[in-house]
Amino acid sequence: MVRIGNAWDEFLKNDFESKEYLALREFLKEEYQRYDIYPDMHDIFNALKFTDYNDVKVLILGQDPYINQGQAHGLSFSVKPGVEMPPSLKNIFKEMKDDVGKEPPCDGCLEYLARQGVMMLNAVLTVRRGLPNSHKGKGWEFLTDRVISVLNDREKPVVFILWGRNARDKKSLITNRRHLIIESAHPSPLSAYNGFFGSKPFSKTNAFLQLNGMDEVNW
Repeated sequence: MVRIGNAWDEFLKNDFESKEYLALREFLKEEYQRYDIYPDMHDIFNALKFTDYNDVKVLILGQDPYINQGQAHGLSFSVKPGVEMPPSLKNIFKEMKDDVGKEPPCDGCLEYLARQGVMMLNAVLTVRRGLPNSHKGKGWEFLTDRVISVLNDREKPVVFILWGRNARDKKSLITNRRHLIIESAHPSPLSAYNGFFGSKPFSKTNAFLQLNGMDEVNW
């Protein structure tokens, strides 16, 4: 069975033993045997592995992994070191610079954020090469909705960053008023100018963390 290696194991134990997850697992076995599936199966749960339940300060919710070879490695919007940044990620860094003055890094690997308590979770954790949303509705939503709900139930505040319609659809799962929801258009070039640019999610996040006695994120 799945072993994350931190507190998520206890919170998701029953979910990983559920009939829904077991059915998803059988589906994934066949998919990985027959097709090119991203990310590598050892990277599927990196969002949980890199950011322990107890350390989560921010959740950035994505849709599903990047569909091109060598990009996805289990963190939403992030790519492996040395891989060219996709357009959405370039726009994220553009807004980051405009918002908090952070110069874009040399590559698009966001592990440095994950290790500061920024969980970068996709709603769907796997995808077929070249086919966006190809694993949508296959069972991942059951598990990732559960992750959001577990964080919603937590007493320690969390900033939930929802970019785009698919992420904003999860807003109904966030009912605890101690948390902060930041939502806007998606950073994709198709929508970034419709509300993502100028939304200042990074400074808003840090202001909330500071207000609640938590360390700011070094974006």
